[in-house]
Amino acid sequence: MPDIASWPPLDDDKRPFGQQLLDWAADDSGARPRLCLVQGAEGSGKSHLLAWFLAGSPGHPHTTVHATVPAEGLTVDTFAWELGRQLGYGPLSPARLLAWMRRDERPLLLLVPDLHRAGAGPADLPQADPAALVAELLEPLLSLPHLRAAVEVGASGLLPAEGVETIELGSSPPVIAGLPADGPASPKPAAFTELVAAVPHTPDGRPDWSQAPDAVRRHALDAALRADDGAAAVRGLLADPGFLVHGAADAITSVLADERIPVPGRLRQVWRRAAPELTAVHTGSAARAALLHAAAVGTDAALAEYLRPLAQRNDWAAVWARRDTPVAALSPLPGSERHLLVADATGRLRAYDLDTGAPTATIGSPPVVRPGSVAPRDARSMLLLDEDGALLPLAPEDDTAAATVLAHIAEHHGSAALTEKESRVTALGGCLPSPYAVVGDGGGTVHVWSLSDYQETPWSCRLHEQPVTAATCLHRPEHGLTFVFSAALDGSLRLWETSAEPMPVPVQERPALVTALAAADTPTGPVLAAAWGDAELHVWDVFSGRVRILPLLHACHALALTSEGLLTIGGPDGLYAVRLRLEDLWDG
Repeated sequence: MPDIASWPPLDDDKRPFGQQLLDWAADDSGARPRLCLVQGAEGSGKSHLLAWFLAGSPGHPHTTVHATVPAEGLTVDTFAWELGRQLGYGPLSPARLLAWMRRDERPLLLLVPDLHRAGAGPADLPQADPAALVAELLEPLLSLPHLRAAVEVGASGLLPAEGVETIELGSSPPVIAGLPADGPASPKPAAFTELVAAVPHTPDGRPDWSQAPDAVRRHALDAALRADDGAAAVRGLLADPGFLVHGAADAITSVLADERIPVPGRLRQVWRRAAPELTAVHTGSAARAALLHAAAVGTDAALAEYLRPLAQRNDWAAVWARRDTPVAALSPLPGSERHLLVADATGRLRAYDLDTGAPTATIGSPPVVRPGSVAPRDARSMLLLDEDGALLPLAPEDDTAAATVLAHIAEHHGSAALTEKESRVTALGGCLPSPYAVVGDGGGTVHVWSLSDYQETPWSCRLHEQPVTAATCLHRPEHGLTFVFSAALDGSLRLWETSAEPMPVPVQERPALVTALAAADTPTGPVLAAAWGDAELHVWDVFSGRVRILPLLHACHALALTSEGLLTIGGPDGLYAVRLRLEDLWDG
């Protein structure tokens, strides 16, 4: 049993409550309830008690807190996004979060401060009432047998106190000399006109939200909802791109959920796309502008153009988007730096201009093939991995050399899969600038083939204990080096330079899946991009080991990276390109 003395100091009058919370959390016998309610009046120390517990909780396995979600101002959606992020799933809808948590049977301990202050948006909507969060998300979560939670409810009665652990910090706040016995009165919320008056203006007379006090940016939208002419005040804020960049993202999300409120352009669609990331912690106006700009490109031209100058100050920014093009696989075309090979969801293969995203050519495809990955030899011949795990060659009839090489590779892996189930191909990646392919299989082995020269057998190495989920490679002919990068079902990411033994340990291991990999040799050195299933994009400076984590606004099934840092991202929601400022990326 952990000792309270190992926790940070706690006032003598709070030690009994701290000991009770500690005893509840540390009890692994199953005899105590899985829910602990922290009750008490305003100012009685409820939030301080939870913060104290959190500060010392990592010191013992039974008290380790897996997620802490302060509920003040959160709705069902924003609470689910934050909980999903902290648990490693990424920002998920409430329904998807519950589905993931039902499958993931890890014992979890959750802290929820300020449940009684949850809710946001127009007061007449259910999302403004904390009871909606309880009914739609918290109660289903609390029904999971592997989840325990300590929840601050104040004196609200939001959760029934029968059959649960209850910590009661007092029905009235402490008496402070010079103040009434019922404690200090809550300050009256500032009026909208007062808050707006505190916003400086630009030389041309527009509100300069970048210079507004933090409290004004946080509370302006809530005050607008309370204003006498609330509808006009809210519309004015939502029509101001400066406020969209600097205002409280949770509050904007809750207001835009009210379909009765008219908004300019396609703001509601753009914000819905960006909101799961905008509501995370992103410091700096350029980063928020880049997120909102990325969501607006290809959807709301006016908003995207307004945000573009500020977004381009960020160390990454969207360049173009084709939201009408669901993507299954993509790759830069060998020998054509400015073109991209794309396989759509129906199996059609096309070339696209990397600078604009415009289609430039249609490439033939075998009938009834749904490519999930592609490794091109040139613009007309390539290996395809279809969604059933079959490796297929594609070559024109007049190119017998390409047909021979590609057919041999496909036959090699097809024969191996017939004799050993673990040899079934599970991943395929290309390798630039030379036409190589890297094949991953169900036994965790990767195989590297030349697509230009005939090889009897590949270079092979078992890098994983689980099936390979993504693979790519990078050839540096002037140095005689070929780097192979692969990821597996266990969340491991490995590096192997083919002339040496692989690194003894994974480059990275996470409780998530890599869904796509891409690598390129750039002026700053080799760079690896890895898309993870929890909506994170990790960009590695391979030689230094530095990594930058960027947000993904869409599910990602395929990546392509050019030597100049243009990253193309494809998936069921379309195709879009992001410019990485590689000289600054790892300093951000």
